[in-house]
Amino acid sequence: MKINSSALLPLVAIVLAAAFSSCSSPPKFDIVPIPVLLQQKSGSFSLSEETVLTWNAADDSSTARIFNDYLKKYFGFTIRARFNARNSLHNIILNRDTTITLPKEGYELSIEKDEIKITSKDGTGLFYGLQTLEQLFPNKRISNFKIPCCEIKDYPRYEWRGMMLDVSRHFFSKQEVEQFIDYLAAYKLNTFHWHLTDDQGWRIEIKKYPKLTEVGAWRNGTLIGLYSNHPQFDSIRYGGFYTQDDIREVVAYAQKRFVTIVPEIEMPGHSTAALASYPQLACSGDHFEVEKNWGEFQDVLCPTPETISFMEDVLSEVMDLFPSEYIHIGGDECPKDRWKENKYCKELMKQEHFTNEDQLQSYFTQQIEMFVNARGRNIIGWDEILDGGISPHATIMSWRGTNGGIAAAQQNHFAVMSPTDFLYFDRYQSRDTLKEPLAIGGYLPLDSVYGYEPAPSQLSPDEKKFILGAQANLWTEYIPDFKHVQYMIFPRLCALSEICWSQEEKKNYPDFKNRVIQNQFPRFDLWGVKYSKEILKK
Repeated sequence: MKINSSALLPLVAIVLAAAFSSCSSPPKFDIVPIPVLLQQKSGSFSLSEETVLTWNAADDSSTARIFNDYLKKYFGFTIRARFNARNSLHNIILNRDTTITLPKEGYELSIEKDEIKITSKDGTGLFYGLQTLEQLFPNKRISNFKIPCCEIKDYPRYEWRGMMLDVSRHFFSKQEVEQFIDYLAAYKLNTFHWHLTDDQGWRIEIKKYPKLTEVGAWRNGTLIGLYSNHPQFDSIRYGGFYTQDDIREVVAYAQKRFVTIVPEIEMPGHSTAALASYPQLACSGDHFEVEKNWGEFQDVLCPTPETISFMEDVLSEVMDLFPSEYIHIGGDECPKDRWKENKYCKELMKQEHFTNEDQLQSYFTQQIEMFVNARGRNIIGWDEILDGGISPHATIMSWRGTNGGIAAAQQNHFAVMSPTDFLYFDRYQSRDTLKEPLAIGGYLPLDSVYGYEPAPSQLSPDEKKFILGAQANLWTEYIPDFKHVQYMIFPRLCALSEICWSQEEKKNYPDFKNRVIQNQFPRFDLWGVKYSKEILKK
């Protein structure tokens, strides 16, 4: 049979139209952390220099400036920003509304063809709404672009969404610390745990005790390569510290991004830098040097009234600089050998009817806690502060697995979950360690981070209420520069944000992995950060 080609033309047209239609896929919303609710709508909003950003609460002016700074830095233009002023079209509206039914830090983001509106009870939610909006921008430098229309309703699962940076083993500039805070804020993490003192360096200026930075901030060399029984060191003087003015500037920078800084002053262990500055704080010995090696060291703070008074003076200045509710007092890895040998410690244990030195550490911690509480603050410490009996109001940071957090919650104490096996970002991201930057050891791939559940199944529903959230830690023994910091936290920081922010039922690792590859990797490229691409191999 002869086919009439003209009769086929309508059919061909239909097939081609269907083919082109299938190629025009709907816009992707590869947002991290995944929102509670996202509904796609037709159309798009055009953002350009003609767009007007407006807000109805004076306090949100700094959020508007930060948004414009982001546009300028990565896209080369800014938009007009006005308090309580709107254009006829193309407004971005930051709307504070105390009547909205959303949990704390929550927001609603509505993108229409002629208007973007972010609504929240408070400035935090408005800021987070803008962070989500930025993830809908293209990942290339262009001066105007379209944003797909949608409706988003979002709020966090946990109160504590944290990340720790150790600046003692390796020091990072004020500008680098502020950049680190930007990374946290971009993924809706709200707590920056700043590890400021340790054996290898004291990094915060204390006016009353200037030797802490004159002496304690500097070491006469650093371990070369991995820790071993036969260590080798370079002879380069290394160190640095933050002045109190530096601290104030960083705190103010973080506050504008709704990040709370929790300072950590280590005690009674990991204190060699303090002992090098003021040897009288030790149980014995009159000369110490800031450590060049990593690990634990036998000389620690002696729990005398003089030492406790000294640390109270230090914490007075720390609390004047940091407005955070929590002050981290360390408490981990404190050898007790010097206490066992010391006459004062023996007499104190006898006087207090202590049967072991763990109870002596608890005594030390309780003295510090009473002082901090009297200033209207609370202490948080690593889970070793549980060992001799927990202080009355202390919060536990559970790092030696999850047992510390479980024990704290069962005793009606708050806990932050930070177990080594899931949330220590100083571990390798690949099993092929020879192709990775030098790390402390261990293996922590992205799926292991993502799979962590902060609320232990052993806890009852009422006990789970004492789990404040989760935190990842970046110890920097083997991380000498900021590019290396970036590599160790990205993309694992994205997984951390989702386990802290997103609802448990929304979590899906294959979907998360796809969102990271499709949108976050190009975003990292736009930012110019170094990151691991290990998940592309799986």
